[in-house]
Amino acid sequence: MIALLVCSGVAITQEPFTAGHWTRVAVNPPTGVSHIQLLTDGSVLALNSGCHLTGNWFRLVPDSTGSYIHGKWVSGGTLPAGYNPLYFASAVLPSGNLILMGGEYDGCNAVWSTKGAFYSVRTNHWSVVTAPLGWTTIGDAQSVVLPTGKFMLANCCTKDEAIASISGTTVTWTPTGAGKADINDEEGWTLLPSGNVLTVDANNTANLKNSEKYTTSTGTWASAGSTMVQLDDTSTATNSHELGPMVLRPNGTVIAAGATTNNAVYNIATHTWSAAPKFGGNLDAADAPAALLPDGNVLFDTSPGIFTTGTKFFEWDGAAFNPVPGPPNASADSSYYGSMVVLPTGQILFTDFSSDVEVYTPSGSPCTGCAPFITSVASSLSHGSFNNVVTGHRFNGMSEGASYGDDSQSATNFPLVRIKDALGKVVYCRTHGFSVGVATGTKSVSTQFDIPSTISLGPATLKVVANGIASPGVAITIN
Repeated sequence: MIALLVCSGVAITQEPFTAGHWTRVAVNPPTGVSHIQLLTDGSVLALNSGCHLTGNWFRLVPDSTGSYIHGKWVSGGTLPAGYNPLYFASAVLPSGNLILMGGEYDGCNAVWSTKGAFYSVRTNHWSVVTAPLGWTTIGDAQSVVLPTGKFMLANCCTKDEAIASISGTTVTWTPTGAGKADINDEEGWTLLPSGNVLTVDANNTANLKNSEKYTTSTGTWASAGSTMVQLDDTSTATNSHELGPMVLRPNGTVIAAGATTNNAVYNIATHTWSAAPKFGGNLDAADAPAALLPDGNVLFDTSPGIFTTGTKFFEWDGAAFNPVPGPPNASADSSYYGSMVVLPTGQILFTDFSSDVEVYTPSGSPCTGCAPFITSVASSLSHGSFNNVVTGHRFNGMSEGASYGDDSQSATNFPLVRIKDALGKVVYCRTHGFSVGVATGTKSVSTQFDIPSTISLGPATLKVVANGIASPGVAITIN
């Protein structure tokens, strides 16, 4: 029998579990890569990795069928001189540009850097961003793009947080986050459908099970209740204060993985936490990636003890952690090696600092009620044109997509515009000026998009994609 779980108008099919499979990207990147980010033109940006860091980036561009497995690597530009970070805050902005801030390491030196940079997809160029005034650390900080469209950044080592107002490449920082119970170090942020932000405390020695919620409208933190089980590591052996990823699911729950072998679930409707099953044995998700799959399951990377090697992978379906095969390097990796991003195909791209880049193809189908829907777009569009507009619902997906925590963010809660042209080729149009949020329901949202001049003329089909789920196609003509 197949059952449906319905919450907040979204149906998640509970079928007998079938694991997905891994496929290696056919062409290796020029070097080992990490810190992957989906950009609004459909390409994936990846930082070269290792202590030979040079600040070079590479982009994986899908082929003409939309395949990332058979895509090609091109230059992603070079960071400003002297800035070569590892473990930092990052986000794709409504402008379509990417922002990086801080770094636990800079050129493999532990410095908790305050440097930053913008990346322009259109020009393939990096420029300098300055830190909030008076900050002496940013480091491996967390960040989020709020529903206001503004970028919120944490200071890794204090309670300080700031919101960026961005005009071009000029940034003005405004302090925020009054009432935070503990410092930001090792914590992750999860954007909720309300527009508020959920975190689990990692340094609150007075309450080792405390969670907090940031209210965007007031800029303040308050307790979000007890997680019921301790998630942060305060063991005598490591005392790392690490936490695992937290992923919002379409049914209105957040699965939060721990560094203690404990896991917990936050229910948005009831504002309460409950204990979740363990991965098993001594497996934990201390500094680990996770990603939402189109069917509402969440893919997790775990390790047998903090920072140890021999990773195991699971899909969380809301009731159980189902074991799935790991990629080829799993036995030699620790969970903190991993980085995940949700691709427009519904697959998950995975890197582990090596040149073996893998794609996980899940078996499930997109959850009912999760797909974007187009209500308005011009029926005739010009090749090489800018600032076209498409309007509809659910353009930001049901979640930020992937999660890691303080060391790395690779959210994909923004719309992509994908066109199949008259020759049957898949073309991504750079999006910008889009609305921000998650699980926005029937709220009317929109994005601007630019059509490449290289697209074939004639009849075509346009779709909006969010977190790997495509809208129904709309017939258009490219002229």
